[in-house]
Amino acid sequence: MVEPLLIAQGASPLYLLPQMANRHGLVAGATGTGKTVTLQVMAEAFSRIGVPVFAADIKGDLSGISQPGADNPKIAERVKKLKLQNFSFAGCPVTCWDVFGEQGHPVRATISEMGPLLMARLLNLNDTQEGVLTLVFKIADDQGLLLLDLKDLQSMLQYVGDHARDFQTQYGNISAASIGAIQRGLLALQQQGAEKFFGEPALNLDDLLQTDAQGHGIVNILAADKLYQSPKVYATFLLWLLTSLFEHLPEVGDPEKPKLVFFFDEAHLLFSDLPKIIEDKVVQVVRLIRSKGVGVFFVTQNPLDIPQTVLGQLSNRVQHALRAFTPQDQKAVKAAAETFRTNPNLDVAKAITELAVGEALVSFLDEKGTPGMVERALVCPPHSQIGPITPEQRQQLIKNSVVAGVYENAVDRESAFEILRDRAARGAPATTAAPGQTPASPPWWENIPGMSNHGRRGDNLADAMAKSAARAMGSSLGRQIVRGVLGSLLGSTKKR
Repeated sequence: MVEPLLIAQGASPLYLLPQMANRHGLVAGATGTGKTVTLQVMAEAFSRIGVPVFAADIKGDLSGISQPGADNPKIAERVKKLKLQNFSFAGCPVTCWDVFGEQGHPVRATISEMGPLLMARLLNLNDTQEGVLTLVFKIADDQGLLLLDLKDLQSMLQYVGDHARDFQTQYGNISAASIGAIQRGLLALQQQGAEKFFGEPALNLDDLLQTDAQGHGIVNILAADKLYQSPKVYATFLLWLLTSLFEHLPEVGDPEKPKLVFFFDEAHLLFSDLPKIIEDKVVQVVRLIRSKGVGVFFVTQNPLDIPQTVLGQLSNRVQHALRAFTPQDQKAVKAAAETFRTNPNLDVAKAITELAVGEALVSFLDEKGTPGMVERALVCPPHSQIGPITPEQRQQLIKNSVVAGVYENAVDRESAFEILRDRAARGAPATTAAPGQTPASPPWWENIPGMSNHGRRGDNLADAMAKSAARAMGSSLGRQIVRGVLGSLLGSTKKR
């Protein structure tokens, strides 16, 4: 049995049980009330018991978790007040990531792996435009055309638009106006720097599940200060990562500790203007990913930012102070208070507005999975540094990382752009199926499994490229590409 994690202390110590961490959680509170430090304390605790962590660092503050903390009056006062025995300062093993490759290892995904649903949200498409984009993905899949980066998708859109009449019989009408709208969306996405995210070598999810030589879980920190300037890109990227983990990891039931804990900071961005079809899929992923051993903690200012269908699944809760200046604020306070198991000795709604910085209302699950009675408590001080690290310290972390040199150099191999360019140069006609493939195939959505365990690329770049090619080119080998819960590419294939 793994030891419980001390997170806060009120009338009694408040422990987060590792075996209950995959029941998900919520860290909420107004700006400046201590959410980031609470996240840091939790991440440290998981790392110490060998659980890898993923968290986005929007303000740069979380990077301090990589360095030992230092004595200061506030920390000393908190340690003394909580009577913490043998308290010492220590940092955690950290891997730095950055979509733009500036403050960490580059994070990339291919267009095919992102899938049409998430791409449609990223491009802010309407239903008609999304339908056309889905057809473009389907045609690319059927013809074995790899969609790796933005220029591949742009070439594929032009190709489909130019030959819309040839594809009409099998795939249906393809609107030129919709093709144009998608192309314009891609140009806007390029201006936000998204071309750095799409390409290869793509992120191997197993690289997020590492431990160090001492058995401590690696804390994966995504530098998100620049990414956060494009809120929809930020939210869609994290949603892609979460759903990819769901598709990638095998079923493990209820382990004694999670395989990974995922902190989704500024979670309100995920659900802002989220189409109903994607929201339903998010609810499905959150509900089922616990069986993959992943705990998801949503971090947000207001619990009302999260749909009730998701909020009801967040069983481990830390509620920092909320302000009640307006009727809407008062509604949020009341709603937050009603989510806790009642404590007859505590007026929860009143306490939420009175909490000091670093103080919170806490309720964790017990051994039977029952929510604990809410208590007013002080969050334990972190063992690591509070605040950002220096650029020099960051570069040292990147240099010494277990994935140093794996993702730094982009690879641009033959894919849809090159194939279509060569085809146009030869004057080859459009085709509606790859050689050896029967054109009249079942609709792609009929082949989506509920859950699919599949392999991804290994650590070796040559193996990565070979597996990626085999997966995406499966149709030309008598196989069928299968897409997952949000239309992302699955590694498994199905024989015809």
